[in-house]
Amino acid sequence: MQTVLPRRLYVFRCLLLAGAVFASGGVFGTARAEESLLPVPKSVSVSNGVASIGGGVQIVWETRPSPLLQRAAARFVTRLTAIAGPAGHGAPYVLHVSAGADRAYLSVDEKEHYTLTTAAGGARLEADGPAGVIHGLTTLLQLVRATPEGAVVERVHIDDAPRFAWRGLLLDVSRHFDTVETVERQLDAMELVKLNVLHWHLSDGSGFRVESRMFPKLQNVASHGQYYTQAQVREIVAYAADRGIRVVPEIDVPGHALAILEAYPELGAQPLPDLGTKGLNLNNAALDPTNPQTLRFVRVLYGEMGGLFPDRYVHAGGDEVVSSQWTKNPAIAAYMKAHGFETAAALQAAFTAEVAKILAAQGHVMMGWDEVSEAPIPKNVVVEPWRASKWTGAATRAGHPVVVSAGYYLDLLRPAAMHYAVDPFDTKAEGITAAQLAKYPPKHPEFSVPFVMDEHAPPLDDGQKALIMGAEGTLWAEMVSEPMLDARLWPRMAALAERFWSAQDVRDVSDLERRLPGVMTELEATGLQASQHQEAMREAMAPGRSGPLKVLTEAVVPVRNYALNHLAAPTGEAMLSAPVAVSNPDAFPAIRFNAMAARYVQGEAGLAGPLREMLQRWADNDPAFVASAKGVPALEAVVPVSHAVGLLSRAGLNVLSGREGSAWRMDAERLLQEQEQAFEGSASMLASAHSPQPPGGLLIAILPGIRALLATHAP
Repeated sequence: MQTVLPRRLYVFRCLLLAGAVFASGGVFGTARAEESLLPVPKSVSVSNGVASIGGGVQIVWETRPSPLLQRAAARFVTRLTAIAGPAGHGAPYVLHVSAGADRAYLSVDEKEHYTLTTAAGGARLEADGPAGVIHGLTTLLQLVRATPEGAVVERVHIDDAPRFAWRGLLLDVSRHFDTVETVERQLDAMELVKLNVLHWHLSDGSGFRVESRMFPKLQNVASHGQYYTQAQVREIVAYAADRGIRVVPEIDVPGHALAILEAYPELGAQPLPDLGTKGLNLNNAALDPTNPQTLRFVRVLYGEMGGLFPDRYVHAGGDEVVSSQWTKNPAIAAYMKAHGFETAAALQAAFTAEVAKILAAQGHVMMGWDEVSEAPIPKNVVVEPWRASKWTGAATRAGHPVVVSAGYYLDLLRPAAMHYAVDPFDTKAEGITAAQLAKYPPKHPEFSVPFVMDEHAPPLDDGQKALIMGAEGTLWAEMVSEPMLDARLWPRMAALAERFWSAQDVRDVSDLERRLPGVMTELEATGLQASQHQEAMREAMAPGRSGPLKVLTEAVVPVRNYALNHLAAPTGEAMLSAPVAVSNPDAFPAIRFNAMAARYVQGEAGLAGPLREMLQRWADNDPAFVASAKGVPALEAVVPVSHAVGLLSRAGLNVLSGREGSAWRMDAERLLQEQEQAFEGSASMLASAHSPQPPGGLLIAILPGIRALLATHAP
């Protein structure tokens, strides 16, 4: 590789051993490092062989590194060291880095393109701006793998840039508060998979989470003792900026306003509800848009918050405003009649327009959920579709920029593969289908209309596609405590990071599932604490005897589509310390088992041994789990699930051992049908609201593999 050096050379030298095990193992075998990249780059050319980096890495700056880039290099060093330990002896591997200037850094117009070449004698990273350097270093981290002879880097040439400029993660800290350390941990993980927007949901019915010096009751009353000081907010914003991540705050108006109204009830459309009333939807509380003090409050509050969040965009919410909050207030109803507002949506549109003007005067662009687009609003308001993919088409037809979250709600507890299949351009990817409506007729059909899929929705034309800024994965935290956060976000958020970065035709689900365990290994080696927190939660449930619970959760997943919310309604927070809280929407062992079983029945007889080992582990675990559950109500509740896993595992063992007879097959078939019906019970939001759910909200994830085995005859 020919290297032309500038007159002045700035050198940052770091000696380290770099190694990473990205192979998923098991059924997937050992993958080359470039085959484990996530997100998949725009272009990858693979050379033959690898280059040794056992002697460490020497970074040579061919353009003057800013302090930001020097800190990025230091993180690179720290992460590689955390993965494989300190450097060994020998000549260092030289990485030449050059970066262009970018005045648009930390904006939707920033330069993210980079090229990375790793050759036998050294590597070169060339980026159009600082963001490209950050991305290139994270890619290089994924190219490293450990071998018996020492750490190596795959020899490749990568030319890479994202498909979408806005690649976000919504973090809801209102429902369950997250400490500064926890938020920063998510930012580190975001950097490693090239996400670049933290949508920070700071205000909702459960709490207002930012210190306000203009309205001190917001922290003294509405935060319930949990909020970020302004200094902490600035720390997090700076921490994110270092990692190429913008922070977009969401302060929700005029709905989802209970916390604000606890502090300032005079702004409410209705009297403050009785917070002790069971079954009351406390999210219904709304501001009074006809009260002049409301807009004054919004103007001053957003002005203060704008000083903390330098990003151009501010999310004002605007979702789920219950019309009766306004129509049942005589003064508001009279105002609507006098001013010609025939519906609550029309009144909200007028309010939204005023909020947009306020934010524009303060130098910001307003974002809102798709409800804000149901009536005419200023075209520069960014719409975020969430209720169904049809709103993406509607908003772009009206000329609005769009950030898509429909199909990316991680709190629905769908597996990564389901979210991964949704493309931001697809206007029919997400929504209630006609078949679902027919099977589960809603009690109040009018409330379902916005969520129904438009089966005749036209595809986006080129002009509409140009308005799609990007997309966001969202995790609403009603059912996510802080110790659960890392595992509920990751690795599914990594799958979405690829959907938002990589080409539209990167859609191979089996390949994604092969790579995700390795990505999770890297994220945990460099700071994520999902396994650590789950282990602590299991131990809290069954001190000294939590092992059987861990084995059980290898074979189960949580119910989906808000079924868990329905199950938790009678007991509140209890479900957050139950087995379902430590079950993962993607159970990697179960995914591996199902894939192996499918290959076994197609003729790969050598997989019988690994399959037998997994099945024997789950079969033997049932009596151990029953013993560990005694006296622990949360564990006793899922003993039937453990029994079912054990019975199905023994049926699989019977197939592999060639056992004759029909009685056990018939029993297994009946059990399979019961468990498959349990999946149907939370297959959609309508199903989850109308169907009984399995004990403890646990679904058995090994059903496809068991069914595949039972469909065969013993060899």
